[in-house]
Amino acid sequence: MNRKRLLLFGIGLAITFLIVSYLRSDAPRLHHITGQTMGTIIYNVKYIDVEVEGLGKEISDELIDFNQSLSTYIPDSEISRLNAEGSFRFRSSFFLPILEKSREIFMKTEGTFDPSIGPLVQAWGFGPDKKMPNLDSTQVDSLMSIVGFDQVVFDSDKITIPENFQIDFSAIAKGYAVDIIGELLESKGVKNYLVEIGGEVRCRGVNEDKKPWSLGIEDPTVSSNEQRLMAVVRLKDRSLATSGNYRNYYERDGKIFAHIIDPRTGYTARHNLLSASVFADDCMSADAYATAFMVLGLEYSKTIIASLGLDAILIYQSEDGAIKSFVSDGIRPFLEMNKARGN
Repeated sequence: MNRKRLLLFGIGLAITFLIVSYLRSDAPRLHHITGQTMGTIIYNVKYIDVEVEGLGKEISDELIDFNQSLSTYIPDSEISRLNAEGSFRFRSSFFLPILEKSREIFMKTEGTFDPSIGPLVQAWGFGPDKKMPNLDSTQVDSLMSIVGFDQVVFDSDKITIPENFQIDFSAIAKGYAVDIIGELLESKGVKNYLVEIGGEVRCRGVNEDKKPWSLGIEDPTVSSNEQRLMAVVRLKDRSLATSGNYRNYYERDGKIFAHIIDPRTGYTARHNLLSASVFADDCMSADAYATAFMVLGLEYSKTIIASLGLDAILIYQSEDGAIKSFVSDGIRPFLEMNKARGN
């Protein structure tokens, strides 16, 4: 009898062990997926859940399709065909939402966010060809005649652009891609995640410690190799995008040419604003507003932030050379500044 009881006990213990092992393997935990997109841009996806089988490939495939629609670096992409042909009917689901969002923010920023600045981007040496420019005012004036997103016509099926127009979504595409991957995760039932593509981020829910996700905002006064943080922010159910003049530039004949171009003038934006970090529900909006603020400069950006109820961190250089920051009230409780002083 003792032997029989011992045998039953052993069997019960083994069954318990198998059940516990199964439950542990099927329990929610942190998963991390990384890869490369848009040329050399790294993406990171973190989610807290049971493992979603095949998710890594789905993310990769979605980003490939995304680039095939919206990348100006791919000769046969949808946007490249549009720029070459002047009109087309939408083939993917990616094109219409980015057009609608671009028109919305174009209007709200008085034209300072303008995806039709493709000819200016190319002429100033920041397009796919990377040619060094030598522009005079006559050439800039000529290019300005083929810029203006209000001249782009589209509906739910098709788009038409004026002759010689070039559309370039590079100032909003990373944020949009972040949203696309976030929505993919949500379609799988994932509620707690972080998606980051080239520094643009979308957070939902909490991290593995059941706390808001912690994100770093880089110091715009140091080189990319140093990667020193200006601030740390804790986010839940929000997105973050940052734009700045401080790294994407080149020098010619002793002059600095930055990659932020003012659609109103045709020239690179020049002011004391070093970087703009914008917080919004969706990353596409945050990305576009961050670009617009780098065109608008400090004071006008603060006005738009207040009027639209946005949250942002604006890092700027004061007249005495000190690095300072403007922090909107809505994000201040979730922020730890490491260096710049808030006003």
